[in-house]
Parts: sequence; structure tokens; C-alpha cells
Amino acid sequence: MLSRPKPGESEVDLLRFQSQFLAAGAAPAVQLVKKGSRRGGDTNLDHPLLQDHRDVVTLDNLPDLPPALVPAPPKRARPSPGRPPPEHEDPEERLNRHDPHITAVLTKIIERDTSSVAVNLPVPSGVAFPPVFHRSQERQGKSATSGKRSIFAQEIAAKRVSEARVPPVRETVSTLDPPEGAASCQALTPQEQDPQPPRGSHIFQGPHLVTGKGLRGQDATQEAQTIHEENMAKLQAMAPEEILQEQQRLLAQLDPNLVAFLRSHSHAHEQAGEKTTEEQRPGRPSVEVTGEKPIVPTSASLAPPVTPHKEWLHMDTVELEKLQWTQDLPPLRRQQTQERMQARFSLQGELLAPDVDLPTHLGLHHHGEEAERAGYSLQELFHLTRSQVSQQRALALNVLAQVIGRAQAGEFQDRLVGSVLHLLLDAGFLFLLRFSLDDRVDAVIAAAIRALRALLVAPGDEELLDSSFSWYQGALMFPLMPSQENREDDEDEDEEPPTEKTKRKSPEEGNRPPSDLARHDVIKGLLATNLLRRLRYVLEVTCPPPSVVLDILAVLIRLARHSLESATRVLECPRLIETVVREFLPTSWSPMEVGPVPSLHKVPCATAMKLLRVLASAGRNIAARLLSSFDLRSRLCRFIAEAPQEMALPPEEAVMLSTEAFRLWAVAASYGHGSDLYRELFPVLMRALQAVPEELSTQPPQPLSVQRIASLLTLLTQLTLAASSTAPEPSSDSAEASPLASPSLITWTQVSGLLPLVEPCLRQTLKLLPRSENWDALSLVPTACLLFLNAYYQAWSQQPSLCPGDWLQDMERLSEGLLLPLLHPPTLGSLWDSLGCCSPLCNPQFCVPAPEALPSLVSMGCTGGCPSLSLAGSASPFPFLTALLSLFNTLARIHKGLCGQLAAILAAPGLQNYFRQCVAPMAAPQLTPFSVWALHHEYHLQYLALTLAQRAATVQPILAVNATLHHYMVLALLSRLLPGSEHLAHELLLSCVFRLEFLPERASGGPEAADFSDRLSLGSSRDSGCGRGALLAQACQDLPSIRSCYLTHCSLARANLLASQALYRGELQRVPALLLPVPKEPLLPTDWPFLPLIHLYHQASDMPSALPPADTVGTAMRALQWVLVLESWRPQALWAVPPAARLARLMCVFLVDSELFRETPIQRLVAALLARLCQPKVLPDLKLDCPLPGLTSFPDLYANFLEHFEAVSFGDHLFGALVLLPLQRRFSVTLRLALFGEHVGALRALGLPLTQLPVSLEYYTEPPEDNLALLQLYFRTLVTGALCPRWCPVLYAVAVAHVNSFIFSQDPKSSDEVKAARKSMLQKTWMLTNEGLRQHLLHYKLPNPALPEGFELYLQLPPLRQQYLQRLTSGMLQNGVSVT
Repeated sequence: MLSRPKPGESEVDLLRFQSQFLAAGAAPAVQLVKKGSRRGGDTNLDHPLLQDHRDVVTLDNLPDLPPALVPAPPKRARPSPGRPPPEHEDPEERLNRHDPHITAVLTKIIERDTSSVAVNLPVPSGVAFPPVFHRSQERQGKSATSGKRSIFAQEIAAKRVSEARVPPVRETVSTLDPPEGAASCQALTPQEQDPQPPRGSHIFQGPHLVTGKGLRGQDATQEAQTIHEENMAKLQAMAPEEILQEQQRLLAQLDPNLVAFLRSHSHAHEQAGEKTTEEQRPGRPSVEVTGEKPIVPTSASLAPPVTPHKEWLHMDTVELEKLQWTQDLPPLRRQQTQERMQARFSLQGELLAPDVDLPTHLGLHHHGEEAERAGYSLQELFHLTRSQVSQQRALALNVLAQVIGRAQAGEFQDRLVGSVLHLLLDAGFLFLLRFSLDDRVDAVIAAAIRALRALLVAPGDEELLDSSFSWYQGALMFPLMPSQENREDDEDEDEEPPTEKTKRKSPEEGNRPPSDLARHDVIKGLLATNLLRRLRYVLEVTCPPPSVVLDILAVLIRLARHSLESATRVLECPRLIETVVREFLPTSWSPMEVGPVPSLHKVPCATAMKLLRVLASAGRNIAARLLSSFDLRSRLCRFIAEAPQEMALPPEEAVMLSTEAFRLWAVAASYGHGSDLYRELFPVLMRALQAVPEELSTQPPQPLSVQRIASLLTLLTQLTLAASSTAPEPSSDSAEASPLASPSLITWTQVSGLLPLVEPCLRQTLKLLPRSENWDALSLVPTACLLFLNAYYQAWSQQPSLCPGDWLQDMERLSEGLLLPLLHPPTLGSLWDSLGCCSPLCNPQFCVPAPEALPSLVSMGCTGGCPSLSLAGSASPFPFLTALLSLFNTLARIHKGLCGQLAAILAAPGLQNYFRQCVAPMAAPQLTPFSVWALHHEYHLQYLALTLAQRAATVQPILAVNATLHHYMVLALLSRLLPGSEHLAHELLLSCVFRLEFLPERASGGPEAADFSDRLSLGSSRDSGCGRGALLAQACQDLPSIRSCYLTHCSLARANLLASQALYRGELQRVPALLLPVPKEPLLPTDWPFLPLIHLYHQASDMPSALPPADTVGTAMRALQWVLVLESWRPQALWAVPPAARLARLMCVFLVDSELFRETPIQRLVAALLARLCQPKVLPDLKLDCPLPGLTSFPDLYANFLEHFEAVSFGDHLFGALVLLPLQRRFSVTLRLALFGEHVGALRALGLPLTQLPVSLEYYTEPPEDNLALLQLYFRTLVTGALCPRWCPVLYAVAVAHVNSFIFSQDPKSSDEVKAARKSMLQKTWMLTNEGLRQHLLHYKLPNPALPEGFELYLQLPPLRQQYLQRLTSGMLQNGVSVT
């Protein structure tokens, strides 16, 4: 037995097996049975199999090459060997012979015979075209059945009647025949379903469907009649039941449409016959029947636009509903009321007024709703975007893009109710654009990308960020992402670097659907839809036109500005950045002429360079990857080495490309990267710097050239800072592990020669001061020059191998020759005076959100541009003055001798007025994307001015007025600084806030004045050693300890602090990114002076059984000392903290532990602060019912406070004063109910004397209490003895006053329940056995804290009360007891 083939055996082995099998002659294991063909029927299975005809494989006749891949010949059925097909049999005839279905009868079509039809040539006429048929030419003697037929059919029938002279009715029937050759199969009508058909009826006198027309020969009519007679004979031979059965079988087999056609044809024949019969009856008038129907309009409004005539074709039946579109538009409705109407827009995105009347040829009326109004609604535009016509889809997307652009510009702000962008996003516009990007039509893709750019990118935002790049810290930017993030893990996240946050959050966000992400963040929702891959495909494969390329690059820039995560995803998108660099930043290209270009591919594009710069700003690692992986060094050399005018590009594009190249290099240099390019491009930079004076002298100044010069100076500033940077020491606290950080390759000797080239540029531009017409256009250049000088002297002073005398002498030369002359009033006076006008802090209207601002799509809202007199305007003094103060600070820090001279700049009246506006009580500025950016730059100027004032205060004494103003400014700035300014906040706490020089009251009798004020207001005669003055003097001595305490408890996130220090100190090797944290809120809360107390309270709440911290007393004392200093000498610094919030913070001192409030320093400080809160001018502002910052519920805090008081107070009077203060009558009754209902035991410990009550007793007794439950509690505690004057004199007097007022009140509007309670309480009072309490309740007159009881009594009740009491108690008088 042969074995089966095994794996690995070749074809030679298989052929050998085959030969062995054939030689053995063995029977096969499988018997093959070949079935017969379909035509030959079944194969005879008994036929012996042909064993000789085996399929044997041989290799002898096979070709050497494989066969060509050509279509194989069609397979043909092989006849069965046992049954050959017949030779002379047509397959179609065999099929028809064996087909019994009824449809086979209907398919026997006989060709029409046209051999006997006469051919009529057209009659020649003298006109060019045949005459048009008019119904007026119709014959008068037309058939009665013509009303159901078209005019064309009637005309043909009339022609045949005239030729053949046959009856018109018969001819009418023939024109409705089905296709010629149909068999004579008659469809039964519903009337013929009767079991006894009327056989003698006229219906069976002739054929209905078949007339024989078209048959070859002269006996066509006779043939049709013969067929009819055969059918009738067959029907008569059948029984009625058989007829019905056959009818049902036919109806089941035939097509329903065919059955309907036959029945309608039969009905038409019957009606024609009946009408002919009726016309031939005698005694009946002959009426001419026409096919016209009278036109009766349903209403005047539905009348056709024209009057129809009977000679018009196909107008015999007028369908009015189909003619409405031809009518004139209805008149516009004049708006008589304030009813809202649907907004409609033109094709240019303009909002059209409801009553505007525009011509129809503008294409604005192609809509169904409100047809009289021009324009299209958003719903109609959305509907049009789903059209099957690509032009309509592109048109709708373009219109929506223009609508979005105009909405962001604020054109619809006062004309529409609601937000257009919010409505579009809620309707799914974002994903509509994403679906449109997947369209196959290039025009639709281009329109979708344009709409996407209009939605995401605000042109004004990019212009603003580009123009501020050369400002002080101008390269820093806030992420354009929503700040409404989950704040549950904020404390933990603050300690993590941004990259770790991204890695940790990505899996959670990856599980959320794009629609959910887009609801909170549009950018994240778009990135979840593989938008980047689609944009890369469009750029790489479709090669779109220049406008689409610029739109895509603008969208990518907006995505990169969103966050570090988005920038990383843009960088890591496969082949995206490679495509951008290869296609739009080539090193060689064909010369371009001025004008539009057909394609941007293989042409340098400044927007592509800007995209790389924005990506590099997101982080150090991204910048390093761009420089190393995409060969940007060679491209930077290519675009910087050649002057803009020498590039084969349009002039504006060449200047912009050179500017963006400088900026990209400056961003890379901010991390210490790209230093090796400086040596290669040093001659180019020197040549460009030498050409600056000539470019500045061009009139008028070119804005693009000015930005290029400023970018060049910014690049030189960063390279100069790189010359002073050293390699960072390895530290685990570093914000970002930077293995790429390395010592700078630039030395001081390579940049020391830049000063002689930059200083002439500064001198040339400063000649334009005071303000001239060219200053606004050129102010960016002196700003960049001043920042370069700042970096230059900072780097020079850090060179250990150089002589300090050299740079000190050079600083003196610069100050005397250039800087000090600027301090004269005519020079900078106008700039200082305009600070208040341009300040966003002093002008809240600058911080208003944009008209179409959305929380899920962050935009700075600068689409319409910024006013010239604003921080971002062309006339803003902030950039120049900030750079000037930065240089002054650096010179004053290095050269102490210049500090006094340079500090004279702080005496400018404009600056003093600006500071007074900033410290005035005002609402906190609203944190919008634009206000955050603007305030960040404004705070730079304030910080630099205050730092210069602090340096000057250490050298020479300053005026007390200026010191107080500067201290107010420091305190205000500290509570306003935003994330990213951690270094500034730390420096203010370290050197300015607790600076003794900023507290001139210490040396000018401030403590004594405080004691004298307390004696005047409170009449206190306490020892002067324990007064507020002594406490203030001690606080001034303890300022270093107070500073240490606040530096500990106001500590910021260390990672953010290190990153901020690296940025502001110029430590390039430690800079992690130029992307600042998300500005959710200011760095420090408004109540930051109470932070140590709050931290102590939280520690005690989190660990109630643990021991308090070791330095609890010291921490609480330092915090209370500083709060007392602010309350006494800087009250405006705490105006943002409500008095109720201050009271809550003081209560936290008593909740820390059971011993802290017993310390004598704590007692004195809290008493002094409580006295400040109880001042008559402060007490009205004490509102406990309003929401308090940092406190969820004051009643809950008070309940906890009562519980703690009841447990550990032991009758402490200060503790009791704080318990009594919230029980005033004007506060919530919930607080009083908590004491008298749940903590009655605390009344025994409230022994505060009436003379030590911090507020007047009238605050507790007036107005009378109206809460019945509380009054009953008052009465119960009095009667039961829980409240007595010996234990709680204050509340005893309060309870007696309210109960007395209640039992003697006679308000007629009182309810029955109140009247019953009043009567019962008075009767119980009358029956009291405690004569003293009975006397107090009945004879109470008015409060008087000077008396031991706290109130005065009536010697005898007034007559009205006496009568009222006698009337109620008349039934209770016994044993001669008199009411006295």
C-alpha cells in the first residue's frame, strides 16, 4: 500500500508515486462519478465507468514559462456521454414548449406589419418651422370620450378617424391598447365577479384589448374576432365555479400592475359604450362633451400667476399647489411688536434685517420657510451641507465660515439673542466639519478646512502674540485650553511635571467618546477624531491650493497652542512634521514673482516656520527633537544667512520668513539649544545688526521690518544669556529631567562686542521721545534694545574672570549718557500718564469676555483688534517702561551707587497716580484668556517698579507717603499674581511684604496713635502695656519671624517655583518650557494673611486625636500679629476679605486645640482683632448670611464652635464673646436655635459680663423676636432655670426682653396659634412662683447694660398693659392677690 505524500516532498516525489500507482494497477480509494449535463438529464448510473480515461499528469508537454494572465475562454457545458443533445432542436422552442405559466402567453409578440401603411411626405410651407398647435384649431365634432386623454392622443385619433373613416369611439379604444401582439386574455372587472355573468350583455360582443391592428394581411379584424369567439366559447363551456377558480388563479399569477392596467382599460371601454348608448336614446338633448374642466380657484390667494387659455398645452387641469413657486413673493411683514424672528444670513455671512427687501436675483430666496425674507437660516445651511451636490455643500460651509468669523468679531452681539458659536457646537457643527474633511471633492474639503480655521483660530490672537514676542518675557504664553478641569486632585497634580500629568490623564481621556470630550474641550474632541492624520493626508497627497495650506497650518498652530499634550500629538503624528518641513521649508526653490502663486508646495512658507516655533515653545524636549530630527539647523542657516531682499520670494513673505527664523532660533536659545549656530552665523548677524540704523531711518517705518529687527535683538538677548549660563546641578526637585541640557557653547568673548552695535540703535530710537508720530511704530525696537542691555550687563556681572570695575564703570557711562536724561519730565511724562488709560486692571471693560466666548473653546477675543490706548495697543507704554524698569533693576542690583539716582523714576506723578488707582477698592478682574495675558504683562511692570522701590529704600530713606503707597501696592500685587509668576510672589514675600521700611508708622507714632484711638472709641482704661499699640510695636520687632512663618505656609508648588525662577533669572539650562500653567485662579487667595491659621485648623480637623504641631502657638501668634498690623495700618489690604470671613478665621484659632486660646499672647491678639471687627463702621458689614470664601456653611462652623465651647471653654470670656457675636437679632435665627435648642448646656459657661460685651445690647434686643419656636425656648430656659443672670447675664437680658415684648404684643394680624401661645405664656408667667423672674418678665422696660440685671423695670405697669393683663388673668385672681 502506497503511503500518502508528506510535507516537504517535491513534485518529483509526487510523479514517482503516480507512476508506482499506475504500474501496480490497484483500485483507487475514491470512485469518481461524473454527473450529466443540465440539458442531457440525469446520467445513467448503471453505465460502466471508463477506467482507461484517467487524468495523468505529465511534464513533457508543459511550457517552460507560466501562461500569460489573460482572460480564460468561457466555459461550455459538456454533454453527458450517455445522452447526446438533439441535433436540430432549438433550445428556445423546447423552453416554450415546457413553460406552462400564463406569462408565456403574454410574451408572444407579433411584429407590426407596416408594409401597407401609406407614407405621407410633409407638406411644404413658406415658414421656417411647422405651425404650433393651438386648441382653438381643434375640431368641433370631437369624440365624447376625449376628456380623459391627452391632446396629442386626441389629435392622433382624429387623424386616424379622418383617414380610415371608423367610429371615433372604437378608435378611442384602440389608442389605449397595451403593447401590440398581446393575447386576448380578458381581465374580469369587479362587476363580473358575480356567479351569473350577464352573457347577453354588450360587454361580450367584441374584443376589448385586441383589435388585430398591425397584423400582416387584410383579415386582421376577422382574426381578432375569431380569437374573441374562441374565448367566449370556452367561457360558456365552463361552470361559474370554474370561471371564478380560473379567475383567482390568473390573478395570483399575473403581475398586479398588469391586472390594474387591464381593469382600467376595461372600465374605459365600458364608459365609452354607455355614453354612446345614452347619446343615441330619443328624447335626450345632445350635449357636447369636452375634456376641459372649469378652473375654480380655492381662494384668491391661490390664484395662478397668469390666466390660463384653453389653447395652451397641458393646462386643462391647473394644480394650484404646484404653481405657488411661480407667484410673486408675499409682502414683507413689518415688525410691529418685539417678537423674535429667525436670523437669516447672506452668502457673505452678513446678518440681514427682518424687513430688508432684496432682489431675488441675488439668490437669497431659495428656501421654503419665510419665503418673503431674504437670506438663509443656520438650520437651512446645515441642511444644505448634507446635499448630494458638492457645490451646494461647499457653498454652505463657506457661508457658515463667514458667519463664524463675523460672530467672533462681535458683529451680532447686539442683534442676536444667544451665541451663534454655542448654537452651532450644540448642533454638532464640529463633527459636521470633521465628516466634511473626509469628502472626496476638493472644494468641499477646502471649505471645511476654512470653516474649521474660522472656528478655532482668531486672527487677532496670533497678531497679538506675534507682536508681543519681543516684550519682557514676551515668548511666554498661557495654554489656550479650558480651565474648568477636575479639581479633586489639584494638590497632587501641582507637584507633578506637565509630562507626568499628560501620561497619567491620557488613558482616562482616551476612553471617553469624542462628543463628550468636545463638550468640555473642543480641541481634545477634534484630536480624538484623528484630525491630524487627515490634515497630513490633505497636505501630503491632495496638494491643495495655497489658501488651504495656510488654513491647515493655522489650525495646526492653534492645536499646538492648546497644551503640551496637543503639541506633543502634533509632533508625533506620523509624517506630519516631515511633510511640513519637506514641502514648505525647502532649502532650494524656484524663484517666485510678486503676486499669487499656484501652489505652496516646495516653496518656503513663513507660517510653517511659525508652526515649528510654537511647537518648540511648548517644551524643551520638543525643541530638541525638532532641531535634531528634522534638520532645522540647516534650514535656519539657509533662511538667516540670506537677506530678505535676496531671497527669490515676494518681499513680504521673505521678511516674515526671516522674522520667524529669528524667533525660532530665539526660542531654541531660551533652552540653551542652537548655540553652535552662533559661530557659523556670526558674520550674518553682525551684518544684519549693522544694517539696523539704516532700516530704522526709512520713512515711513515698515511694520514687518520693525518686527524683524526686534526679533533679531531678542535672539541676541537669548544668546547673551546663554553666554552666562552654566550647566545645572543634578537635582531630584527639577521640574523636568533634562538629559539634553549641556553647558553653553557660547562664551562671553563671543558676545561682548554686541553692545557697541546695539547702543546706537537705542540712541537713534530714543530721539523720537517725547511722543512723536513715529514712536508708536518704532517703540518695539527700543524695547528690545533695553532688554538686550539688561541681559548684557547681567551676563557681564556673572563673569568671574573679569574685573568688576570694568562693568561698573561702563554702567555709570550708560546711566549718565543715556538713562538719566530720560528721567526728566518732558521725556517720559506722557508715557507715565497713559498707564492708567491703558491698564486692564484699572479699566475692567478690557477684561470683558469676547462676544462669542465659549468655555470649551478658549480664544483671546482679539478678532476686532485692540484699541490703541490699551495694553496691547500701538500706543501702549507698558512694553517700553517695563523694559526700562528691568534695566534699572539690574543696574541697581549690580551697582549700589546708582540705586538712588535710578529710583528717581518712581517719583513720576503718572506712576504715583497709577499706583493709587491700582490700590483703590475694586472688584477682582475677571480672568478671561485676554485679561490673563494682559494682566501678566501689567504685573511685570508693577513688580519691577516695587522691586526698584525696595532697593532704593535700603539705601536711602523714602517719604512715608510713598512708602505706604508702595506697601499697599505690594500687598495688592501679591494677591493678584497669576500662575507662572511664582518667582515674583516668592520674591515679594521675601523682600517687600515684610519690609520694615514700608511700615513708616512704626517710627512715626503709629502704636501710640492706635492706643489713643482705642481709648476714644471704646473708652477702655486698660493698661497701656497690653493695648493694641504695644502689640503693634512687638509685631514690628518680630517681622523676620513673621516672614519666615508666611514663607512656610504660603509656599508654592516647588516644581512651578523652580521653573519660574529659571525663566526670570535667565537660567536657560533649567527652563522646562515657555508654556505657563493654566490660569485657574490667582496664586494666593485673597485671605492669604489667614493662611497659617487655616492650615492649623485643617491639621487639627484631619487628625483630631493627634498632638498639635510643636510650634502651634508661634505660628498662630505670628499670623495674628500680621493680621493686626494689616487691620490697623493697612485696612484697605483686607477689604476683599469680608468681616464675616475674618470672624470665621478667628474662630479657627479656638478650634485648633483646647489650650491654644488660653495663651496670653493669643488672648491679647484675638481680643484686639475682635475689637476691630466690632467697630461701628465695620459692624454693619458683618453679614453672616452671605456666602463666605473658603467656607461652605457658617451655621455648621458655628455648631462646631458651640460644641467645642461647651467642652473646653470653662467660662472663658473671650471665647464667650465670640459665641455671643453671631447671636445678634439681625442674623439668622438658625444660630440662636442651635444654642437654645441643641447646646443649652453652653449657657452655664457664657458668663461674659455685660460691660465686656463688644457690641451694644440693642443689637440683641431689637427688633422683637418673631420666631415662635425660639420664643418658647427662651421661656422654657428661663422657667427651668437653665438661663439665669448669674450664669449668663447677656442672654438672660435678651431672653427677658423678647419674652416681655411677645406676651404684651397685641398685633391683630397674628395667627391663632401665635395668639394662643401668647395667652398661654402670659398665664404661665402670671403663675410663676419665682417672684424675681415673674417681676422681670412682667415689668421689663428697656435694656440698660449699666444696671446689674442689664435692663430697667417699670415701677408700675402702663395702663394699657395693666388692663390687658387684668383681662387675661381675671379668672385666675384668688385670695385678694392684686396685680401691681
